[in-house]
Amino acid sequence: MDEEYDAIVLGTGLKECILSGMLSVSGKKVLHIDRNKYYGGESASITPLEELFARFGIEVPANKYGRGRDWNVDLIPKFLMANGLLVKLLIHTGVTRYLEFKSVEGSYVYKGGKISKVPVDQKEALASDLMGMFEKRRFRNFLIYVQDFRDDDPKTWKDFDPSQNPMQALYDKFGLDKNTQDFTGHALALYRDDDYLAEPAVKTITRIKLYSDSLARYGKSPYLYPMYGLGELPQGFARLSAIYGGTYMLDKPIDDIVIENGKVIGVKSGTEIAKCKQIYCDPSYVPDKVRKTGKVIRCICLLDHPIANTKDALSTQIIIPQKQVGRRSDIYVSLISSTHQVSAKGWFIAMVSTTVETDNPEIEIKPGLELLGPIAQKFVCVSDYYEPTDSGLESQIFISQSYDATTHFETTCLDVLDIFKRGTGEDFDFSKIKQELGDEEQ
Repeated sequence: MDEEYDAIVLGTGLKECILSGMLSVSGKKVLHIDRNKYYGGESASITPLEELFARFGIEVPANKYGRGRDWNVDLIPKFLMANGLLVKLLIHTGVTRYLEFKSVEGSYVYKGGKISKVPVDQKEALASDLMGMFEKRRFRNFLIYVQDFRDDDPKTWKDFDPSQNPMQALYDKFGLDKNTQDFTGHALALYRDDDYLAEPAVKTITRIKLYSDSLARYGKSPYLYPMYGLGELPQGFARLSAIYGGTYMLDKPIDDIVIENGKVIGVKSGTEIAKCKQIYCDPSYVPDKVRKTGKVIRCICLLDHPIANTKDALSTQIIIPQKQVGRRSDIYVSLISSTHQVSAKGWFIAMVSTTVETDNPEIEIKPGLELLGPIAQKFVCVSDYYEPTDSGLESQIFISQSYDATTHFETTCLDVLDIFKRGTGEDFDFSKIKQELGDEEQ
């Protein structure tokens, strides 16, 4: 540990592993340390199943759930947008060669007590049961506008400047009602609240296009999920970092972060000190440099059946927009199964999550749990949400935010790219990406 490094990364959560891979590929000399014996940190995949039960202090019923080693249960499951930032990162950095993905079968939104498929093109808009006949036409016209929109071609803006006008004005231009605005903003553009309505419309248009472009890749939904669970992702990035000269140390306690004149100069473990110019870490390593801004509740559920009204999908995402259940934040439901090699045959893993708003978080996720039908076993976890108190530019300690309640990776990636820019002074260059997912295997 006595060498000097450009960067030391603390923790093997997915964000830290992605950063480690990106920094190594960018030519930095990286040391990556975790106090745990396993990869993934709070976003780890737990296997065998007995370990999950033990983690929550519950006894495993004998012979009920098949072989324990057939299970890989994510503590924080999230899906990847097929055309999204994480897939671009995976392709750019070559991590796709270590992983295999499967598309998620369905994407649904909750309205008036039931779920419906998220309509994403003109045909689906006209067939959707989310809207009446006249509203369907208006929504279809809105989708055509979004699909034809080109940022660099004002002719496609149709007398509406989306960089100057807010999203609410674009909804009003097409006469869309509040229900349609609700599922468009939350299930297509994947916003977590309604603040986006006051922001320039171009942001939302870009997000809806990402959703439909991702859907066009594989057809059933815009989402992908790695075989054997998300635990494969941090390990993929760790392997990548190692190929580019990164050094990994698991099960290594960090006793102190050494600071001189307000700037980090290294980390101490026992009597050893590793010197560095920068540190990248999760909030747990620097409790004095983060603030708690909320809580997230997650409930992992084991089911022996698919979710009703999803055409027996073996994997799906359901978003319950906040207004549908009188809340300030959406509720997210995800389902995966043995088709992803994460459970024994015939079993499903569902997750219901949301941002906590009351003193009784379990009641807050009730609308999501009710969609699941009979639940064989529940594991409930409420975790604090932390954000860094400063940009890290002075101390050169760059801290990630905690994982939010969303069931997709877009917010995770935005955080990683923001940290990368603060640490290196440069935007990550996606223009270098020449390959499509799967091209490198041909």
